[in-house]
Amino acid sequence: MRPLLLSALCLAVLSFGPRANGPTAEAQKERGPSADLDLPPEAQQAVEAGISFLIRTQNPDGSWLSDGSTGRYPTAITALAGLALLANGSTCYSGKHTTNVRAAVEYILQHADADTGLIGGQEAGRPMFGHGFAMLFLAQVYGSEGEPALQRRIRAALVNAVGLTVRTQSERGGWFYTPTSSEDEGAVTITQMQGLRACANAGIAVPSGTVKRALGYIRQSANPDGGIAYRAGVAGPSRSGITCAAVATMYAAGLYEDELVENAFRYATENVSVVAPSRAGGTHFFYSHLYLSQVVYFRGGRQWEEYFRGIRNWLLEAQNEDGSWSGDYIGRAYGAACALLILQLPYNNLPVLQR
Repeated sequence: MRPLLLSALCLAVLSFGPRANGPTAEAQKERGPSADLDLPPEAQQAVEAGISFLIRTQNPDGSWLSDGSTGRYPTAITALAGLALLANGSTCYSGKHTTNVRAAVEYILQHADADTGLIGGQEAGRPMFGHGFAMLFLAQVYGSEGEPALQRRIRAALVNAVGLTVRTQSERGGWFYTPTSSEDEGAVTITQMQGLRACANAGIAVPSGTVKRALGYIRQSANPDGGIAYRAGVAGPSRSGITCAAVATMYAAGLYEDELVENAFRYATENVSVVAPSRAGGTHFFYSHLYLSQVVYFRGGRQWEEYFRGIRNWLLEAQNEDGSWSGDYIGRAYGAACALLILQLPYNNLPVLQR
């Protein structure tokens, strides 16, 4: 892989589809009638209970672990929980939970290696998940009103992070659990692509060739049944969770009417239930719906109304008494972050997830 050269850089906004602008402070305070229609009082109460759980379980250093104050994957979970607070309308500079958002940002920045570009530590042998989610989180924070010094720190971390992701892309166009270019797999590839898209939208330079090869990786992973396999170039069954994630990423790239996308979306809706953790991924129910919800939200209309009513009702029933959700096999903080990102889509606060 060639090093990241200034002469080879170009913004990948066109490759990733139209850039979404962030919400104004006023828009964050007034979420509009559509949000109220999609979130009846009991759902709004569930959101507030979930947010309260995250606030209570944030560690003194600003991080969250998979089960809140205990568990694993601090970089990934901190980024996801931070995204849930941003989706609730808070930023580093405004909103009810600004102190918590700022603490999460500081934790992520303190674990951004200026030499390698990697954000986070080893993360139980899977640091690239945390790296990708951290890029997504920081890119949503970057550019909002506030301190120029903090913006410069975030930009430096994102530029270095993009550099690492570019350098570690495999020959096929994907990424692996660890920052190596010799292997790849679908779930990490999706995480890097969404992180890169968010960075490009925030004005960070992303090589268009990296984006093109990554989209090609997803195409190579498609099976005849429409689903997406775990790894490109290796025969294997379609994975519903990865398929949901792949469709969300292709949508982010502006490929709304592509045949591969339509086939993958059909496979996802046929294999992902909104009423129980069935083939929705079994142990990956929250992961599947984290991405499928984005896709159906972008599609809108009656399909969104029916889907969201189903997943919303399921999440309300599945919420724990402490406000959390038991997120697959990973933990309550992970489950709470995923559930809150789904339930708060109508608030339209995250630039990368805006219609």
